[in-house]
Amino acid sequence: MQFIITFFWSFLLISLLNYVVSSVNAVPFDFGLGAIVSVIVAIMLFIMSAILPEEQLPDYE
Repeated sequence: MQFIITFFWSFLLISLLNYVVSSVNAVPFDFGLGAIVSVIVAIMLFIMSAILPEEQLPDYE
């Protein structure tokens, strides 16, 4: 389930960013490029979450 949610949010945010930047630069909107970049970002997030350790933080009370 976390993979679907991560891909959904990366797809939504990257597509929105792609649309806004293409509108500001007065170039045509390319939906395919946003989809490809969102897949790449989602895969990078999965790799980063697998690499980073999940250690408990020390309690400083």
